[in-house]
Amino acid sequence: MATPVLEMRNVEKNFGGVRAIDNFSVTLEPGKIHGLIGPNGAGKTTIFNNITGIYAPDSGKIIFNGTDITGSAPHRVAQLGIGRTFQNIRLFSNLSVLSNVVIASNLDATYNMADAIFKTKKYREREKHLEEKAMDLLEVVGLADKANKQANSLPYGHQRKLEIARTLATGAELLLLDEPCAGMNAEESVELVNFVRQIRERFDITILMIEHHMDVVTNLCDHVTVLNFGKTICVGTPEEVKSDPEVIRAYLGGE
Repeated sequence: MATPVLEMRNVEKNFGGVRAIDNFSVTLEPGKIHGLIGPNGAGKTTIFNNITGIYAPDSGKIIFNGTDITGSAPHRVAQLGIGRTFQNIRLFSNLSVLSNVVIASNLDATYNMADAIFKTKKYREREKHLEEKAMDLLEVVGLADKANKQANSLPYGHQRKLEIARTLATGAELLLLDEPCAGMNAEESVELVNFVRQIRERFDITILMIEHHMDVVTNLCDHVTVLNFGKTICVGTPEEVKSDPEVIRAYLGGE
């Protein structure tokens, strides 16, 4: 049996008297897409923030590729191979599309500050390599022809693709997507579903995704965890989750 890419074991996080995550556990298998759903305030983004080191859990363990990363600093988590996007897109808006991806690629830079200041041969050669790598990635995501455009000039759907491309440029093995279809119309959502499926297959990457659109969850996810007030109320396939009475009462609505 393959080593899980990520395990969260009995993780808890409190803010004052509020328990945002209550004894949460999840196991992510390599190459799978796992959905995280639930009402607003259920603790989904707090889980992402605990994985990526923005918060440290009050108890429990977070294991990535067999390494305990509980409470690790965000830069360390990124170096190990975990990347994330945000519900509200966070690009370097005034820089070019290419520059956004090159900056992310700098986790792979091998020159030092002196090389950068004096523009040494080592610096120039490495920067050229990073630009070529970034262009290859933009080609994969369909944005190569927009490499020199300013990031904030792109349509919303393309900005989301750029954010994901930038995350892939870090060499991430685990991708955390926080509501990737937020603000998109139906056509854009379908396009993004196909895009996420393609990058999962091309990069053999594992994905943990927060999403409110159940059609997106159904079309993309292998397994789903449903949260309510920080507690797990259901785990299963999308079809199993959609038919669970407690999930219907707490989240989906209706009978």
